[in-house]
Amino acid sequence: MSIFLDKNSKVIVQGITGAEGSYHTDRMVKYGTHVVGGVTPGKGGQKTPQGLPVFDTVKDAVEATGATHTCIFVPPPFAADALYEAYEAGITFAVCITEGVPVHDMLKVVGTTPGMRIIGPNCPGLVSPGKASIGIMPGHVFTPGKVGLISRSGTLTYEVVDLLTRAGIGQSTCIGIGGDPIIGTTFVDCLREFKNDPETTAVVVCGEIGGSDEEDAAAFISRHMPETPIVGFIGGRNAPPGKSLGHAGAIISGNFGTPQSKIAAFKAAGVPVADRPSDIPRLLAERLAVTV
Repeated sequence: MSIFLDKNSKVIVQGITGAEGSYHTDRMVKYGTHVVGGVTPGKGGQKTPQGLPVFDTVKDAVEATGATHTCIFVPPPFAADALYEAYEAGITFAVCITEGVPVHDMLKVVGTTPGMRIIGPNCPGLVSPGKASIGIMPGHVFTPGKVGLISRSGTLTYEVVDLLTRAGIGQSTCIGIGGDPIIGTTFVDCLREFKNDPETTAVVVCGEIGGSDEEDAAAFISRHMPETPIVGFIGGRNAPPGKSLGHAGAIISGNFGTPQSKIAAFKAAGVPVADRPSDIPRLLAERLAVTV
């Protein structure tokens, strides 16, 4: 399933009657996302404040609405079961907002749900500006354009988007892939999609310390996207070794996952790396040969 959203993407919300699910459902609906219902066991037959039907199971929701996408606001111990339930009901695109999902649960899910695109967990979701938003990002900072954005950090996703918008640089699709050690969709997965997307002509990649996803992304860029204007950023440069910084996956272990190795990998691939987020629009403008 492609990472891109459109106005016809039919979305359900698992955990729709909880405080977080209800709040962000309202925001998604107001943005224009085609939310067709939600799921909370034991509350089937009710209606949300937006007038959306609530179902007891994902299967019931899919059969009644034809939904293909889900946004999951379910407590950590039950998030993996929510993903499995979505997969078994025929959902092909799942955004898991939940933070604190056990790593061993995600190891099982990622390896046993073929054909279902998973974004997250511990992510803010994604936005295709002017089309649809699934997740928790503030829609008002986005503007349609040609720049794709991928970030491990949720807050940094929409901070950079706001900087781009203020600089007059619109976005095609912006995706927060999540900051956990095991996630469903990686930088490389997103880069592969952007490479083949006619609506995306440039990309911003916001990484952070820990893991090797950024190095993998740099290698992909070097081999498959050498001519694409791409700008990078690495967060957590001052984190002490061995201490997690914000995200469970953002931890330096020895020489593994250091900011230096990630910055060096990007630069070797011809990707300029911003020292601070506010530098990103200028660097991108330079790559695009325009003035901001």
